[in-house]
Amino acid sequence: MSKQHLPVLAKHATPFYLYDLGLLRTTLDQAKTEAQQYGYHVHYALKANANAPILAEILERGFGADCVSGNEVKRALEAGFTPENIVFAGVGKSDAEINLALQSGIFCFNCESVQELEVIQELAAAQGKTAQVALRINPNVDAYTHKYITTGLEENKFGINTWELENLLPNFSHWPNIKLIGLHFHIGSQITDLRAFENLCGRVNELQDWFEARGYTFPHLNVGGGLGVNYQQPEEHPIADFKEYFGIFNRLLTKRPGQQVHFELGRALVAQCGSLISKVLYLKHGQKTNFVILDAGMTELMRPALYQAYHKIENLTSNLPAKTYDVVGPICESSDCFAKGIELPETHRGDLVAIKTAGAYGEVMASAYNLRDRVQAVYVD
Repeated sequence: MSKQHLPVLAKHATPFYLYDLGLLRTTLDQAKTEAQQYGYHVHYALKANANAPILAEILERGFGADCVSGNEVKRALEAGFTPENIVFAGVGKSDAEINLALQSGIFCFNCESVQELEVIQELAAAQGKTAQVALRINPNVDAYTHKYITTGLEENKFGINTWELENLLPNFSHWPNIKLIGLHFHIGSQITDLRAFENLCGRVNELQDWFEARGYTFPHLNVGGGLGVNYQQPEEHPIADFKEYFGIFNRLLTKRPGQQVHFELGRALVAQCGSLISKVLYLKHGQKTNFVILDAGMTELMRPALYQAYHKIENLTSNLPAKTYDVVGPICESSDCFAKGIELPETHRGDLVAIKTAGAYGEVMASAYNLRDRVQAVYVD
């Protein structure tokens, strides 16, 4: 979004989420083109953004759905994703969620613990169903990302540890309602150092060799997602490097004959198409700090408060010389801060501000803290 969109933006009460469907389509088409070169399957991670218009564009490209809750499975089905294109991950699936997924006939459960497998066997037997599962293995690969969004180290809660596998395998002969069809990996989110994916390929190759030595080969291999986007320069780099990302797996992953490779991309597909549009409520000028106080806060975009994430902020109204500001929200928490010490054109009450790269993990993480109203989504083409 730029200043040329001001007449459109001014029609809506702030704050609101603004989604550029044109950029979304271009992003999805590039991802699809690069994945199709190698016959890869892409499942969109609904946890990034589950809005109906966005899901409709993703579905139109033939992508599947990656869900981490029962309600996400419901949303995927309501949006038109077929059950055979839905995978269900998550470290703490409830019995009700598992039963819902079994009744729906989803493609695969990505299982994260030995006890979860036992529960799925019990619930599948009670329904007279067979559950297809992939073992989510913790590969102990560093994603070189923020500690809160790293998921592939042994210190993280996700996945089955490699040292558990030897004792786990004999159990499958006693689980007639479970069909083991693959392996699943996910090492983290917002990964910009692509060496992490190179390391993952090496680890996956080792683990496939380990399983084959014990008589197990798998028709499906799910290597997760985690490809990052450029928060610092969203206009200059609006689309992630899908060519290099998928190319790494093509070069380094040793795929078995006939094996299908799956990916679970979320942020990389939708982050840049969304912005949070807010209005300046007040200016506070201090001896050390000038505050810009917005009508949007951590209730509309949690990432800066949660892990001090950077989002580029643009004043859409002012063309005046720059000043230094802390940009904060109205919530009664000191952590309700979008940025400290940033340069913006001299800002005044009523100016419109865009907080960029909010299409992923913005609206889906919104809350009603302070009894705030949930804000609208606006779509432009």
